[in-house]
Amino acid sequence: MNIQIIPAPISGGIEAISSKSFAHRALICACLSKGKSKIKINTTSADIEATVSCLRSLGAVIEKNGTVYSVIPSDTPCETAEIDCNESGSTLRFLLPVVCALGTKTVIHGSGRLPERPLSPLKEELIRMGAEISDEFPLKVSGRISAGEFTMRGDVSSQFVTGLLMALSYLGGGKIRLLPPVESRPYIDMTVQVLKQFGADIKEENNTFYINNSPLHGCDFTVEGDWSNAAFPLCMGAEVTGLNPDSTQGDKAIIDVLKKMGAVITENLGSYKADVSSLHGCEIDASDIPDAVPVIAAIASTAEGETVIYNAQRLRLKESDRIQTVCDMLRSLGADISETDDGMVINGKKSLFGGEVNSFNDHRIAMAAAVAAVKCENPVIIRNAEAVNKSYPEFFNDYNKLGGKARVL
Repeated sequence: MNIQIIPAPISGGIEAISSKSFAHRALICACLSKGKSKIKINTTSADIEATVSCLRSLGAVIEKNGTVYSVIPSDTPCETAEIDCNESGSTLRFLLPVVCALGTKTVIHGSGRLPERPLSPLKEELIRMGAEISDEFPLKVSGRISAGEFTMRGDVSSQFVTGLLMALSYLGGGKIRLLPPVESRPYIDMTVQVLKQFGADIKEENNTFYINNSPLHGCDFTVEGDWSNAAFPLCMGAEVTGLNPDSTQGDKAIIDVLKKMGAVITENLGSYKADVSSLHGCEIDASDIPDAVPVIAAIASTAEGETVIYNAQRLRLKESDRIQTVCDMLRSLGADISETDDGMVINGKKSLFGGEVNSFNDHRIAMAAAVAAVKCENPVIIRNAEAVNKSYPEFFNDYNKLGGKARVL
């Protein structure tokens, strides 16, 4: 799908879609619990459906009725299974430890850049604790890990820690020691929050998580609004409702970033709106908000002065090399932007010229291009814009609801 955008002012408001990060965690926890759960998710996506499909292949019964997923876990783990994570890094990294805890002999498939995304040191720790995992995709997994002590670097991927926390909660206990520095900490906090709602007993001291023997049990869980995807309409000046002001989601920090760039924020009972008419550059540490970098770079390209984004090196291992693809995309529209080893430097202009860009099959690049198009002088064409289906299938419909002029070519 190729999308043409005619630059137009954005106004009005939309409701936040459900958090993809919370949805993954809640669905997996429900399948590791005793008893039935109901998970309310107001909007699904390709990544969420990848997790649902994998969990069904592992024996869970999951039925969708409107916005509610009814989950009945399997009484006993499957002996064998074949699952397809599609392009979802969360699905793969969360479920790999879980599969090893279940002891299910599993073949794991993945597509896009997923087979290239690193699994070390998680893979080595799982093997050390009793699993057998092949070196090449599709991954062939067998054996069963034991509850015990795992040691992980804290600056590689919070997704590894999440997968282990869920696996050890299912196994009935264990310990995870993180070697500092610990990055993307809000995502770990989110996992602990969800696990506790399903009955887990988790304590933390000095970057070490102690998982005690407390069986998970089914519950009703409503997935809160997604701050990561809300960042895109917020950065265009739209109002977004249905957001949790006390959320553990790291991308809630988009509000602080916008304030730092000079935006005036209006907040009322989970509704947020930013006046982005007069932004200025600043320095931004992206270590805890890597997913927000594409949209921050998009608005920085037309902010006054220089913006420096740093500590974003993990972006090179996402659906695309996001440091390179963000720079390529914005440069194609006329932005003054250059790569650094761990981020980018952007010299803002009053407007961008416009032109044709590629999504690089990356949902956040496609959406960031649409945000940048608002400040372009000429139309913007986004190639392979269907990438938004990964996290926000209704993005361009919502874009048009807000006054945007996007149409399929």
